Amino acid sequence: MRANSLALRLFVSATAWAVVILLITGIVLSSLYRQAVERAFDRRLGVYLRTLVADVASPDETMDKSPPQLGEPLFELPLSGWYWQVTRTDTGRNEVRASRSLWDGGLPRLQDLGVAAGPDGSRQGYATGPEDQSLRQVERNIDLGDEGRFVVVVAGDAAEIKDETRAFDQALALTFVILAAVLLLTTMFQVRFGLAPLKRITDSLAAIRSGSAERLAGQFPEEIAPLARETNALIDANKEIVERARTHVGNLAHALKTPLSVMVNEANARGDDPLALKVLEQAAIMRDQVTRHLERARLAARLTVIGTVTDVTPVVTALARTMEKIHRDRGLVIEVRAGEAARFRGERADLEEMVGNLVDNACKWASSRVTIEVLRERPDAASEDYVVRIVVDDDGRGLSASEREQAGRRGRRLDETKPGSGLGLSIVVELASLYGGELKLGAAPIGGLRAELVLPAG
Repeated sequence: MRANSLALRLFVSATAWAVVILLITGIVLSSLYRQAVERAFDRRLGVYLRTLVADVASPDETMDKSPPQLGEPLFELPLSGWYWQVTRTDTGRNEVRASRSLWDGGLPRLQDLGVAAGPDGSRQGYATGPEDQSLRQVERNIDLGDEGRFVVVVAGDAAEIKDETRAFDQALALTFVILAAVLLLTTMFQVRFGLAPLKRITDSLAAIRSGSAERLAGQFPEEIAPLARETNALIDANKEIVERARTHVGNLAHALKTPLSVMVNEANARGDDPLALKVLEQAAIMRDQVTRHLERARLAARLTVIGTVTDVTPVVTALARTMEKIHRDRGLVIEVRAGEAARFRGERADLEEMVGNLVDNACKWASSRVTIEVLRERPDAASEDYVVRIVVDDDGRGLSASEREQAGRRGRRLDETKPGSGLGLSIVVELASLYGGELKLGAAPIGGLRAELVLPAG
């Protein structure tokens, strides 16, 4: 999942919602469980409280009678955390009777702490007992009329509630961590499965761009099937436009060349007439310009065709063998270093024309050796696209910086003793620029000129 990808967005959003929902659910469950533990604890304390109330309400009630037996040994153990206390409040002296576990301490009143009474008149809440113990406490006021008014309090160690809740929270957290991991894996699978058709479209488009396919093939889900149909329709329309443009270019070529041929023939028939010579001169310029611009139009139309890819190595190897045969009498050695993976995103004829001009130019100027190297590489570390770099070196006299600047100009010949029209390098420059590439001239390590052609890779 790459940054800013649809898959990453879906995964992050689903994960975020899952985490939020799990956190909220965990907090709610923990709170509900704590309340359930507190209610169970309060019911336990309520049993002891009712026993004490019954004992207080007995006819022989006196503050100095023996303590009631509640069936809990912890009430006998000093500072055990389990206490009861009965306080008589109608005598003005607050006579107190308490469990042995309370020793010489006392329990606070929830009424004094601001705890409201429930429907049955009892109060439940937390308080601090002897030795700063955290207690869960139940309290009730008893009015026996002439026999007195009492406050009955029973308290238990709140650490039991805390320990029970903590154990539940730990089990809940472990369960939710496992559940979260399963949800993340499920979400990842759902995202990959749901976006698999888009990945197929991406791969199909890459195949069309590389030349291994012509259309988007296969069955697609209903949501993206229109995209596949429109893409195929666009490819078909593009091919139709290209074919129409090629037809128009051919028609225009014939329409212009015929009048020019008539003008040239008429001018040739007039011999040395100055007007005829001028017409011949301008007709040659017109023919050159027409050929040049028609060729550019033809290339521009050809470049709009999607999926044309050419293997570079066979083209370069074939050109090297041809040039060796042409320059056999000079004993010229042409060395080719090329990998099998290099592919040019364009038509074979254009590649042959560009590389052929460079190799032909190198052979004309070389003394004994020409090297051709083909590389497939990234233009820089941040780029994802590859380029094909074709380097042609010769061991001739080379060119100065000013000569290299003039070499790519159309019709510019630096040495009239060598055959040619001066159009070779300019054609290479124009063709490379149409494909989004470039031609660089420099000094070769073997002593002559280095021509470096950079083109988009397929």
